[in-house]
Amino acid sequence: MDVIKVVSDKKKYLDLLLLADEQEDMIDKYLERGEMFVLNDNGVKAECVVTKEADNVYELKNIAVMPEYQRMGYGKLLIEYVFNFYTDCSQMLVGTGDVPSALSFYTNCGFTESHRKKNFFIDNYDHPMYEDDIQLVDMVYLKRDR
Repeated sequence: MDVIKVVSDKKKYLDLLLLADEQEDMIDKYLERGEMFVLNDNGVKAECVVTKEADNVYELKNIAVMPEYQRMGYGKLLIEYVFNFYTDCSQMLVGTGDVPSALSFYTNCGFTESHRKKNFFIDNYDHPMYEDDIQLVDMVYLKRDR
């Protein structure tokens, strides 16, 4: 198993990116300025995109695991990898929907709630967004400090 930094043709992984962010024009807002990593374990199992938001502050903009490999630890492994990859990172942020399964996943990866962006999903997406049959409204930001 290894993690590979993707330096070109990031859209090759669009199907995987769309699992975490289902509107392509939203992905386009961060994909090129972000650094992309894929986890390969006899084939690509997961991806993530990380952006630098300020000195020593990074944001996990997109993380997705192939559906048939979810709940096998690949997402957590990828988060650990990028958190350690950025040695100058004092804080990693991630935004997600207000859904128990997502919040639980990030909590298990060492994140705690930071703040919320009210109506983010309503204001920024061209259709209602749902996860686990819950309509997404606010973006919940979590942080992990070093």
